[in-house]
Amino acid sequence: MSEIKGLELQLQTLPTNPGVYQFWDKNDKIIYVGKAKNLKKRVSSYFSKVHDYGKTNVMVKKIVNIKHIVVETETDALLLENNLIKKYQPRYNILLKDDKSYPWICIKNERFPRLFATRRMIKDGSEYFGPYTNFKTIHTLLDLFKELYPIRTCNYDLSPKNIDEGKFKVCLEYHIGNCLGPCEGHQEEKEYTNQIVAIRDILKGNFSKIRKDFKEQMTIFSAELQFEKAHILKEKLEVLENYQARSTVVNSRDIMVDVFSIISDESAAFVNFLQIVEGAIVRSHTMELKKKLEETEQELLELAIVELRSRFNLIAKEIIVPLHGLRVEEGVKITVPKLGDKRDLLDLSIRNAKYYRIDQYKQLKIVDPERHTNRIMDQMKKDLRLSEEPRHIECFDNSNIQGTNPVAACVVFIDGKPSKNEYRHFAIKTVEGPDDFASMTEVVYRRYKRLLEEKQPLPQLIIIDGGKGQLSAALKSLEKLNLRGKIAIIGIAKRLEEIYFPGDSIPLYLDKKSESLKIIQQLRNEAHRFGITFHRNKRSKDALQSSIENIPGIGEKTRITLMKHFKSMKRLSQATEKEISLVVGLSKAKKILDFYSNTKK
Repeated sequence: MSEIKGLELQLQTLPTNPGVYQFWDKNDKIIYVGKAKNLKKRVSSYFSKVHDYGKTNVMVKKIVNIKHIVVETETDALLLENNLIKKYQPRYNILLKDDKSYPWICIKNERFPRLFATRRMIKDGSEYFGPYTNFKTIHTLLDLFKELYPIRTCNYDLSPKNIDEGKFKVCLEYHIGNCLGPCEGHQEEKEYTNQIVAIRDILKGNFSKIRKDFKEQMTIFSAELQFEKAHILKEKLEVLENYQARSTVVNSRDIMVDVFSIISDESAAFVNFLQIVEGAIVRSHTMELKKKLEETEQELLELAIVELRSRFNLIAKEIIVPLHGLRVEEGVKITVPKLGDKRDLLDLSIRNAKYYRIDQYKQLKIVDPERHTNRIMDQMKKDLRLSEEPRHIECFDNSNIQGTNPVAACVVFIDGKPSKNEYRHFAIKTVEGPDDFASMTEVVYRRYKRLLEEKQPLPQLIIIDGGKGQLSAALKSLEKLNLRGKIAIIGIAKRLEEIYFPGDSIPLYLDKKSESLKIIQQLRNEAHRFGITFHRNKRSKDALQSSIENIPGIGEKTRITLMKHFKSMKRLSQATEKEISLVVGLSKAKKILDFYSNTKK
């Protein structure tokens, strides 16, 4: 049986139940794992059309075998998909980029338990809390516990026999008050265990119980006139509340939720989560998911939620997300807030994801500038609906003031960066008066007529500074040169940064923080700057020429020499006799000085 007939048979016999499917290649290796509400419908879709995304088409060509696992619900499929991806790491599945070992806080399984940070989990009955995304958080917590509770740091075997036989002596930690000396029997095991219970509650985020216990003990000590002990407890209570206050972001202290947000582009998605316990952020982390195929934000977020809740032992019964229709664990409430504290938390999570993406891309720009450029070009292709990446972009801008000295500028960007040696100025030749549309038609025609004649490479994208009118004017020239449809062209109107396409009256509005829009704006601003500079120089030059023409005894050849040297009327009028004589001789220098001295009177 041929591979194609074998696949057709497998597709025909697939069930319509929820489940997980696996694609295998000719080497009997899993290349992709996916989940589906309807296995038959989802898997068949891979083979029933040509996909827009190239990698999907490549993957489909490599499939020689399909296997599936039927489950009861979509949630079960989601959990199974996550486990299989982590186990087999298929080539075409999303890449989770932060599979490093995270630190934990360990309460050691021993008499008078120790408390310490570790990256290793040993199955000896010890308790592990975390994992935490960095050691800074762990050190903050350990410092907090050190101020609240005197816990031993030694690794002695504090068995009743060893303590009774006096095998150990108290150390410096005992003398400075950081330990109560259980090694010599100065502290009872019950008292020590109560401290560990309190620490465990804090690690679980249960601050309210500890605050209540401290306040009750303070009241008892005050009633018994033990003000020194009451004051010590008051200081500990302040330490606890100060720690919690640093992370409090909502008014409701009873909120216990996990917050997930996602932002994505062509190559990757970034998922941030915040763990909220009693209204305080106790953990925050951002995960990067490297895209492989045409994954939607919903698919990416579902995968990330399952992974993060499993990895960080998240147990909240409510999660806050930005998208409707997500599938997660049974019994978990999904909230998509629009207003209030929960919306503020979601916005904070989104902001964290955006900052993380910006940091990653800044690092990428430094470490791998070529990959950074490729990503930007790919994003522009998608945002502007282009057929190819705009590696070569040219932008045109007209410049005139009150209709005088009309000029235009063309700036060129290669791979998203200015190529200043390719910039060009245009003095308008065929247009009378301030007519921006006709001027645009002229310069676009002149620019590309010359490129065609000289057989120079044409750009992939032309940007016109202006709205529909300027864009239509530029299109006339492209049509005349038989280039319409061969070069992509857009117009950008400055008022609302609307982007216009030929033949489409409805403009495109890119996100104000879009990298594509920033490059377009940079091109537009650079063309405007370059055009204004040329316009000013031309006006100054014309003014100089006009003033020189009025000087008696100065001919055309001398005027040209003066214009080339002094550039402006102001410089010439302020020059000394010696400076002018070095250019045109002493006799003519005196005539020029006499002219300007009489003009100033």
